[in-house]
Amino acid sequence: MAGSEKLLLSSIHDVSPRFEREVDRLTERIERATGSARFAMLVVPDHWDRAPIAADPAFQRRLRDWADAGVEMFLHGWRHRDDRPSGFRARHLTAGEGEFLHLGQAEAERRLVEGRKLLEDVIGRPLTGFIAPAWLYGDAARTALTALSFPLAEDHFRVWRPADNAVLARGPVISWASRSPARIASSLAFAGLARAALGPQRVVRVALHPGDTGVPALLRSIDRTLRRFARTHRPAGYADLVREGARAAV
Repeated sequence: MAGSEKLLLSSIHDVSPRFEREVDRLTERIERATGSARFAMLVVPDHWDRAPIAADPAFQRRLRDWADAGVEMFLHGWRHRDDRPSGFRARHLTAGEGEFLHLGQAEAERRLVEGRKLLEDVIGRPLTGFIAPAWLYGDAARTALTALSFPLAEDHFRVWRPADNAVLARGPVISWASRSPARIASSLAFAGLARAALGPQRVVRVALHPGDTGVPALLRSIDRTLRRFARTHRPAGYADLVREGARAAV
């Protein structure tokens, strides 16, 4: 990859049988706006204990088909739910979904091991990495990722390699929130600012969620954002950051 080449990393969060229809809509949106099928899916093995992928052979086949078509697969927690949300980040940055924020190391490792085995058995290949629900990690979760040699991880402001903590990309994730009118308004404002300000960024990350599909204004903003960056940044995969040894350049 040329040193000056800019990359667009698009992702769909909360991929689960609970949101299959919404995932399909977001997949179509990314492909239409960017002209590419290069994007990532963040998969939850049993979203809120209501949608176990292990018991859904039809959804397993869909995941395998997506992976065969080149979609990158990340483990995205185990259940996407924090049973004891406390502290500023847990209360204000997510609606009780910071699953890996308060786990001890042993429990974090257990969920990481079981989630990786389940999904890799389903898709028939290694996962690209792990991204915590709501991008929230406790210290124990970070230690567990390093101990288990996950190839990539991501939070709100960086992509890194847990094995040695090397930062592969920096910059804020562009995402949208649909939980309240105030959050909708603020995410629309941030996306507009990002379209104007992040053009020089070498790596731009755009993250979509199932809830986005229920708000037309968010969908319009998503389309504008994807189209804008697809003009200047090559739609790419997270694995490109590893293969090419990319580092963030603002």
